[in-house]
Amino acid sequence: MPSSKKPLTYPSSHKSNQVDNYHGTLVADPYRWLEDPDSEETRTWIEGQNQVTFAYLSEIPTREKIKQRLSKLWDYEKYGIPFKEGEGYFYFKNDGLQNQSVLYTLKTLDDQPKVLLDPNKLSEDGTVALSGLSISEDGKLLAYSLSASGSDWQEWKVRDVETGEDLQDHLKWIKFSGASWTHDNQGFFYSRYDDPNEKTQLEDVNYYQKLYYHQLGKPQSEDVLIYHRPDQKEWGFSGGVTEDGRYLIISIWLGTDSKNLVFFKDLTNPNAEVVELINQFEADYSFIDNDDSVFYFRTDLNAPRGRVIAIDTKSSAPEKWREIIPQSAETLESVGILNNQFVADYLKDAHSQIKIFDLKGAFVREVELPGLGSAGGFGGKRHDTETFYSFTSFTTPGTIYRYDMVTGKSTVFRQPQVDFNPGDYETKQIFYHSKDGTRVPMFITHKKGIKLDGNNPTYLYAYGGFNASMTPGFSVSLLVWMEMGGVYAMPNIRGGGEYGEEWHQAGMKDKKQNVFDDFIGAAEWLIANKYTKTERLAIAGGSNGGLLVGACITQRPDLFGAALPAVGVMDMLRFHKFTIGWAWTSEYGSADNPEEFPALYAYSPLHNIKPDTAYPATLITTADHDDRVVPAHSFKFAAALQEAHAGDAPTLIRIETKAGHGAGKPTSKIIEEAADKWAFLVRTLNVEV
Repeated sequence: MPSSKKPLTYPSSHKSNQVDNYHGTLVADPYRWLEDPDSEETRTWIEGQNQVTFAYLSEIPTREKIKQRLSKLWDYEKYGIPFKEGEGYFYFKNDGLQNQSVLYTLKTLDDQPKVLLDPNKLSEDGTVALSGLSISEDGKLLAYSLSASGSDWQEWKVRDVETGEDLQDHLKWIKFSGASWTHDNQGFFYSRYDDPNEKTQLEDVNYYQKLYYHQLGKPQSEDVLIYHRPDQKEWGFSGGVTEDGRYLIISIWLGTDSKNLVFFKDLTNPNAEVVELINQFEADYSFIDNDDSVFYFRTDLNAPRGRVIAIDTKSSAPEKWREIIPQSAETLESVGILNNQFVADYLKDAHSQIKIFDLKGAFVREVELPGLGSAGGFGGKRHDTETFYSFTSFTTPGTIYRYDMVTGKSTVFRQPQVDFNPGDYETKQIFYHSKDGTRVPMFITHKKGIKLDGNNPTYLYAYGGFNASMTPGFSVSLLVWMEMGGVYAMPNIRGGGEYGEEWHQAGMKDKKQNVFDDFIGAAEWLIANKYTKTERLAIAGGSNGGLLVGACITQRPDLFGAALPAVGVMDMLRFHKFTIGWAWTSEYGSADNPEEFPALYAYSPLHNIKPDTAYPATLITTADHDDRVVPAHSFKFAAALQEAHAGDAPTLIRIETKAGHGAGKPTSKIIEEAADKWAFLVRTLNVEV
């Protein structure tokens, strides 16, 4: 194996004299030129960085062996949860190594399935992905969206389910939107932005979303504008038709804030105005279903862990609202109605609990799950007596169960066959205390019988933001890590939604440092409890989790042996100036605000890299077409880190081409990236394979 002490020569990253004045504080931004991903200078820099990175990775003898094992394990049938519309069932399936999963349809669950849409045939390299779908009420038409190279931009089309032929409908410039059909099967509601500049569409800021109705057979230019707010450029609109077909529910979002508004329109009256039911951004309201004029919502209003309320739209003053299911000790994630009963999905210490209540809120039963893990699904219509759900854990590949709402019995519907023995591994959940004394849970998974001698290579992964909950789930990639003797640790740090809105808010804006303290606390616990030591400890995270990794290595470069920040938000002073970045100011704050600037500047990874510091071995990953977290974040961070770094450890950036933020990434690219990641850690942490 080549010596990891051999210094690497990085491409030149010239420095400009760009300086910005933030409320009296002068901040240099010497790598501003890297914000233009298409300039000749940036393209040359990307090619040079990739040459260094891929040359380094290709020299690692175990990389090919790791890739072969990943490919072998990945090659198993993966089924999605079946769902029913009209007279037919629909589900996704991947034969094993297909780049994209295929959508099938069948009349009954025992029938021979028929391919409805195979995204693998839409591009040679699998970089065109199916990113959204909606099936008409009669089950005869499929509205579906495609995204190319991982972009958030979608194009929607319509397909005849019976013939498999596309109709002439073609809608463009859609982003952050689904489609919801009217019950006459004649069209659907969707949200779009105005046409962007073709050259800068992957960087330009997205404002002024509008809600439209598209009637089948008509050009997009004739779509009916249902609702927009020229006075509110940041508002986004999500339109959904109620199961009884009577109402259009309009949920209005403002950035990534979990607080929303709810308006509605009576679809039985062509002249009906849009009614503002909830017109204050004070809480989260998720529409569940309705009984005529009575609307049911899951909300965190006066209940940070969630509850169910009923609002009669004929008499909708807040004092008339009724509580159906009160807040409990667990966090209520989502609710549906099946068999005229509420199916409530709770999180208890970051693992799933499913409870069923009648429509008056009386407890009926708890669904017995196979263990500590994550359950999802339970979709269907109001009167359905059967439904499906998936269950997964760190050592259980996603298994699909059929659930009888009447008897409460679960039966296995599809169980994947993966080439490993789950009994060889164990998962435990521990609780540790963060810097300020807060109790934080952490899952730890590894091969049975490892020695707690402080010598195990350990992969510590978290997210910590946007109310997102990190729950147990199976990953072939992580299995390969654990087969090599690695430990996987996942703490449920603040900023997430595991314990409701209070847990989320404890990691937002000027409290963001709590998130980093929680993650650092997890690392210190693993070392103190002899799982690992600094030289064998890697930290990782993606997107907001990439920010987490960037902040932690700039705050505690001494604590970690390696770092893998993926598609991270690294420039906390300028993130809001690109694509949908402005929407994150509700989570992070904004450098434009003199009161919020100091906290952002204090932890912004790009601005806290210190000269002549030995940083951990770092492999930054991003993609040249990421239009969620633009690659400039990773580019500028890499350039600054390479310049400041004083040690011998490599500081590399791996820039994927024809890929975006991660959604829709083809299997082949996922396997390549996982092989590179584990090979990098095998070398830098001195793992014996």
